[in-house]
Amino acid sequence: MTLNPMQPAHPAKPAASGKGADIKTFATAVLLTFGTGVLMMDGWALLDSGFGAFLGLVCAGFGIFWWRSIHGKVFPRELSTKSVVILTVLNVVLMLLLLLQVG
Repeated sequence: MTLNPMQPAHPAKPAASGKGADIKTFATAVLLTFGTGVLMMDGWALLDSGFGAFLGLVCAGFGIFWWRSIHGKVFPRELSTKSVVILTVLNVVLMLLLLLQVG
C-alpha cells in the first residue's frame, strides 16, 4: 500500500503582477508625494509661517509611517484598489482645505 500526499483543493494564486499592480504602485507614489506637499502647504497657510510647513511635514511623516504599518511597505506590490481610492479622496480633501484657507 502506498501513501499518496493530499493535493490542495485549489492551486495557489500567484502574487499580483502585471500592469495593474505597477499602475497602483505608481499612483501610490504620486499620491503620497503630492499629499505630503499639500499637507505642508496647508500647515503654511494655517500658521502663516515656515513652522506650519514643518508641522505639515512631520504629520506627513507620521502618515507615511502609518501607511507602512498597515500595508507592510510604503509601496507594496499587492495593493488594493480601495487603498488607492482612499488615498485619492484624502488628497482631494487636503487640496479643498488648502483652497478654503487661501480663498
